[in-house]
Amino acid sequence: MENSDRVKRLALWGIPLSLFVMGLKLIAWWVTGSVALLSDGLESSVNVVAAIVAFAAITYAAKPADKTHPFGHHKAEYLSAVLEGVLIVVAALLIVAEAAPAVLAPAPMEAPALGLAINFLAGVINAAWAFILIRAGKRYRSPALSADGQHILSDVVTSAGVLVGLLLAIATGYAVLDPLLAVLVALNILYQGWRVIAHSVDGLMDHAVEPEEAEAIQAAIAAHGAGSLGVHDLKTRRAGAATFVDFHLVVPARMPVGEAHDICDRLEDAIRAVQPGAQIAIHVEPETEKAHGIKVKIEEVHNEQD
Repeated sequence: MENSDRVKRLALWGIPLSLFVMGLKLIAWWVTGSVALLSDGLESSVNVVAAIVAFAAITYAAKPADKTHPFGHHKAEYLSAVLEGVLIVVAALLIVAEAAPAVLAPAPMEAPALGLAINFLAGVINAAWAFILIRAGKRYRSPALSADGQHILSDVVTSAGVLVGLLLAIATGYAVLDPLLAVLVALNILYQGWRVIAHSVDGLMDHAVEPEEAEAIQAAIAAHGAGSLGVHDLKTRRAGAATFVDFHLVVPARMPVGEAHDICDRLEDAIRAVQPGAQIAIHVEPETEKAHGIKVKIEEVHNEQD
C-alpha cells in the first residue's frame, strides 16, 4: 500500500510539472517563431495528456481485487502506456504537418538567444524528472511510470538535438535547418512511440518475469522445500506491479495434509523474500510419475548443501 501511494503521488506531480514545461517551450516558440521549437512544444503537450492518463491508470490499478476482477486491476497501467504510445505518434504527425510547409518557405528566427535559453531550462527540468520516474518505475514495477519516464527522456534528447541544430542554423544562416530539424524530431518521436507501444503490448500478453528473477525464484524453492520431492510446471507472469507464481509441489504420497501445508507456507515466504508481494498458487500433489521429470529438485540441492 505504501509503494502504491508513492507511485500515485509521483504520477500526480507529473501533471503540473508537465504543464509548466510545456508552457516554457511554447513561450520559447512564441519568442522565436521557430518551427523546431514548436515541434518540441507539441511533444510536451503529449506529456500533459500522458501524465493525466498515467495518474488515472495508476489510481485504478491500485484498487484491490473484487468479484469481477479477482486477480486485481494491475494491467490498467499497460493500457495507459499503450495510449501514451498512440499519443506520441499523433504528436509526430502534427509536427510533420507544421514543418512541411516551412521547409518550402523557411523564415529566420527572432530573439534566438532568449528562446533557446528558455527551451534549455525546460530540458533540464525534464531530464531531472525523467530520471526520477524511470528509477521509481523500476523500483515499484510500475509500467505507467516507466513509460512516462522513457517518453520524457526521449523529449530531453529531442530538445538537446533541437538546440544544437538551431545553434548551427544561426551560425550558418541556413533557415531551412529549422523545419528540417522539426521533421527529424517527428521521426524520433515515432520511433519512441513504437517502443512504448511494443513494450506495453508485451506486458498485456502475460510476459514471464526476467530470467534472473526466475532463477531467484527457483533457488528459493530449492533451498526451502525440504520434505517435498520437487516442483514442476513452474510458471510466472507479470501484470503491472504484481508478480504471479504458479507451480505444482510433489510430496510423498503418505504425507499428512498439515505437513504439506507447512511446506507451502515456507515456500511462499521464501519466494516473497525475492519477489516482494508476489501472488503465489501452489498445487500440492502426491508422488507420481511426474516426480521423475520435475524441474526443481529439492533433494539434489540439499545433498549439495550437505
